[in-house]
Amino acid sequence: MKFLPLVWAGLKRKKLRSALTFLSIFIAFLLFAFLGALKQALGGGVSMAGLDRLIVRHKVSLIQTLPQSYKARIQGVAGVAAVCHQTWFGGIYQDPKNFFPNMPVEPEEFCAMFPEFVLSDAEKQAWLNTRTGAVVGRSTAKRFHWKIGDRIALRAPIWGEPIGQSQWEFDVVGIFDGEKKATDTSQMFFRYDYFEEARQRDKGQVGWYTVRISDPDAAAKIATAIDQEFANSPFETKTEAEGAFAQGFAQQIGDIGSIVMAVVGAVFFTILLVAGNTMVQSVRERSEELGVLKAIGFSNRLVLLLVLIESCCIATLGGFSGLGVAWLIIASGNPIPSLLPVFILPTQTLASGAVLAVALGLIAGALPAWQAMRLRIAEALRRGA
Repeated sequence: MKFLPLVWAGLKRKKLRSALTFLSIFIAFLLFAFLGALKQALGGGVSMAGLDRLIVRHKVSLIQTLPQSYKARIQGVAGVAAVCHQTWFGGIYQDPKNFFPNMPVEPEEFCAMFPEFVLSDAEKQAWLNTRTGAVVGRSTAKRFHWKIGDRIALRAPIWGEPIGQSQWEFDVVGIFDGEKKATDTSQMFFRYDYFEEARQRDKGQVGWYTVRISDPDAAAKIATAIDQEFANSPFETKTEAEGAFAQGFAQQIGDIGSIVMAVVGAVFFTILLVAGNTMVQSVRERSEELGVLKAIGFSNRLVLLLVLIESCCIATLGGFSGLGVAWLIIASGNPIPSLLPVFILPTQTLASGAVLAVALGLIAGALPAWQAMRLRIAEALRRGA
């Protein structure tokens, strides 16, 4: 564009002011990107939840277990297509800070229920053939440098040590990837029959059931039927959609979406004031120059466009730079894998950030551009005299 030298000259007029404005916008969008990644990390389970899956847990609390015999009764409820169970194991690898989710499951039923965890056929068969076999998510395997064939030992404060052993020992027979980028690959799963045989208490109990239903539109009806099946029993249940179950975990530390929006809103309102003030001062200081441009033939609309372009340039340069640096940092690795199993910058956040950067430039430059367009030549030249 032939007028870019004029725009660049306007930005260089007060280099320190332009640099500080750029830095403010850069930090704002850097924060925006990291908050987006944090929101994805804490609420990713909700977006990955299956619409056709329900969770059946103890009515009182998730830490309360359910009888394994409930599986057959749940399968008998109309509309239920498949059932599998999971139990929180809470195993510790070497040091308590090495936290990662690990659970006993029934391999065949589990793989059928959760196709988003991708294992090769050979790894699935090895899992079925190895009593102490375990499959580990890619992120945890990288974190602890595990590979197929390794033998690992975990301590389980919740369940105690297995009969005749000082620790729980597992053979890594598979490393699973996620079908999608946001799939949690920090988990480890091992065989329930090994767990049931070796544990010393609460035999015949499981943590919760995952239920696949034939008609997602009938989820509420099926959930009610399952809970009625166990009403007034010693182990009453609460059945909810998998997304609601995952949302419950995320909301234990607060409404992440509202927190993120509140912080982002406050930051961007402040930056809007900063950028707007910068442009107003720039236009006021350049009244004579704008008057000269109009005197030599620049139309009012062209002057308005030049001011808007200048505002958008500083906003997009700062915004895109902040988003880019955030993307590079986040792509380099998860800083706290024990707390945030999935830490990625969603494409939607990048796209939203880009739109916000352009919008910030347009809004911040709207009033100064309007003032510049309405500026009269005689008045502008008199100000500079």
